[in-house]
Amino acid sequence: MQTPEYHISPWADATGRDIRLLSTRPLSGGSINQACRIETNLGVFFVKWNDAKACPGMFKAESRGLEILARTGAIRIPEVIHCGEDFLILEYLEQDRPAPNFWETFGQQLARLHQHTHPTFGLDHDNYIGSLPQSNTPHNTWADFFREARLQPQIRMARDSKQLDQPTCSLLNGVMDRLPQLFPDEPPALLHGDLWSGNYLIGPEGQPCLIDPAVYHGHREMDLAMTRLFGGFDAAFYASYNEAHPLEPDWESRTDLCNLYPLLVHVNLFGSGYASQVRHIAGHYS
Repeated sequence: MQTPEYHISPWADATGRDIRLLSTRPLSGGSINQACRIETNLGVFFVKWNDAKACPGMFKAESRGLEILARTGAIRIPEVIHCGEDFLILEYLEQDRPAPNFWETFGQQLARLHQHTHPTFGLDHDNYIGSLPQSNTPHNTWADFFREARLQPQIRMARDSKQLDQPTCSLLNGVMDRLPQLFPDEPPALLHGDLWSGNYLIGPEGQPCLIDPAVYHGHREMDLAMTRLFGGFDAAFYASYNEAHPLEPDWESRTDLCNLYPLLVHVNLFGSGYASQVRHIAGHYS
């Protein structure tokens, strides 16, 4: 079993520095990873680790995603300190109370992130959504990308594991046939990709910080819809976003459509308890 000490040696070897571990404090790593706060002679850091055999390349993909987001300067992202095959060391961000304008700032900063666009939908490398591989093969249209890189892989997985029945799969096929008519045109925006309330922090000075991304270039309504899936985002967040980067007036009518992807992911990760939501949404849009 790994301990925090295990990660110091490869970090020191990679940097050529004398790094000494002074103290550790366990933290929640979610359902996939173990995590802790470490204090060293160089400062305080966050480290998380998992079984590289179960999720090969996960931390490399996450570190690349964090660096892509950070380069925009749109919103605070923890700095990547060192990435190993089975562990990731990040800047440790002290959490604080939210600033009075926290939600307005968060909305504005996410809008700024989404204004970073790309010629195609997808990314130049694949990554993960939770513990599931996420294909990012570039496509020229959002309908093609959403169908072939997002919905189809999850539907196949859920069908093969008997988590989705054939009538539900048939409804989903109907939705996929209609995607070009269901989504308005948008340029491929840089997305966090897994934006629920567990993947932001109230960081130093009460400002928003994003963690645990599943980055790709996609339809920006995907990030907004994900914030609605489990709730926890204030109305001021949406108002501020819409003022900074106006959405289509009917964007909320597509929230459930966008959330077919994370719901299918949840079917494959956690079982058929989410299948009824998928079936209901597919029936509405097919």
